[in-house]
Amino acid sequence: MRMKGLLIKKNLYFSDSRGDFLKIFNKEDEFENINFEFGQVNFTRTKKAGTIRGMHYQIEPFSEIKVVTCLKGAIFDVALDLRKDSETFLKHESVELNEANRLSLIIPKGVAHGFQSLTDNVEMLYLHSAKYSPEHDFGISPIDPLLNIAWPTDISEISERDIAHNRIHKNFKGIEINDM
Repeated sequence: MRMKGLLIKKNLYFSDSRGDFLKIFNKEDEFENINFEFGQVNFTRTKKAGTIRGMHYQIEPFSEIKVVTCLKGAIFDVALDLRKDSETFLKHESVELNEANRLSLIIPKGVAHGFQSLTDNVEMLYLHSAKYSPEHDFGISPIDPLLNIAWPTDISEISERDIAHNRIHKNFKGIEINDM
């Protein structure tokens, strides 16, 4: 079963003698049925292949939709459904995003996000529908065995913060989303 609201989007791409053009966001085309307003745009560079970042999410009122695009290199991207009433609660989906396939992953509110870099010097662009709020920022440990995420390569780097995030426990009921 496909996770509700999770979309894999093929971006419009042109290349000629001048260089490249990649259209990642056009509200009228891809986002007409999604309530997406910009709250923040982030860029990350991950130096080492095998690095894991995630599984991050924010809770209400700063729950957010994310549009994730790999501009350079390749990643194994993972979305984990934490929405309390979702049919795919605690299930995850993954997709490879890379500079060649030019895909973006649109991640709905209430879904945690993380990735493993498959190459060195990965560059990522994130569009967020809400600004970052430290008080509403949470995560699930990406190495939690209950998640059963088959990371494709050995872990070379992972932050202490990400390792220390909560693991799923039997009392975890999920998170509430106002406009699911």
